[in-house]
Amino acid sequence: MASSASDPAAAAAAVTADAAVSAAAAHRRPLVGVTTYMQDAAWGVWSTEAVVLPAEYVRMVVTAGAVPVLLPPHGTDTSVLDALDGLILTGGADVGPDRYGAQPHPRTQAQPWRDDHEFALFAAARDRGLPVLGICRGLQVVNAALGGTLHQHVPEVLGTDRYQPAPGEYGQMIARTTPGSRIAAVVGESITAPCYHHQSVDRVGDGLTVTAHSDDGVIEVLEGATDEPWLLAVQWHPEHNPVDVRVVAAFVDAARTHAARGNATSGHATSGHATASRDSSGHDTSGHGTASAAEVPAGTPSRSPRVDPQEGTSA
Repeated sequence: MASSASDPAAAAAAVTADAAVSAAAAHRRPLVGVTTYMQDAAWGVWSTEAVVLPAEYVRMVVTAGAVPVLLPPHGTDTSVLDALDGLILTGGADVGPDRYGAQPHPRTQAQPWRDDHEFALFAAARDRGLPVLGICRGLQVVNAALGGTLHQHVPEVLGTDRYQPAPGEYGQMIARTTPGSRIAAVVGESITAPCYHHQSVDRVGDGLTVTAHSDDGVIEVLEGATDEPWLLAVQWHPEHNPVDVRVVAAFVDAARTHAARGNATSGHATSGHATASRDSSGHDTSGHGTASAAEVPAGTPSRSPRVDPQEGTSA
């Protein structure tokens, strides 16, 4: 049988197939991983522990043009990222102070199993060059994962509870951006946005740049270097601000670019995602196979400790 190299018709067919795959990838909505958590919940006649994510996150991702893929904090397997185009680290409970070498403050309420999950996903996403968007707690995860530290209770630092005024009540803040930054390109010189957190960035993590502050100095945005995989993290809650779809849309654009780049280098792989390479024995040689034991939180509780939103959650 003649090879396509010596068969013009076969070669032309291969080019046509490649073009069709590229066109399909260009119109495919990016698949975006979104972290979730576990909490007691009630619906209908049922009340039990559930995997939880506020619906605003899902609506935000869909509105921005992507497909959300929910990632529960149990049975973590970072190889799922091989099928995704980006990762969103969502808001929630405090990051455990052991992650940045501090003793817990009396008001800190952490969920170690969630930290295990999200720190593993973030590291794996960076290894794969995936775009990452951090939201509230997500910004704090990014900072701690890259060697930064946190103020564990902002009211003791600033003398105000304006960032978390009451249980279930969002504060409002104005963030002023750095000219030329990613966030400035998206929102302009400033943005007024809802916030709900009692912790904030203290020492900035390695390779991160502060590109927005509130008027009292709280760090509101961290960005990665422009020559590295796309990374942006905001301390506020864009999912609760219709104007902030711009922030998420910028992330989705980065995810779309990543997907198109993956498709361009993957030949006839119709999904446009990298697949694990294997040796003759079938072992994964790509470094992106199933999670190691260290990536699967062995201590994940059968019942998640409840976090009081008044005390320790960053929403």
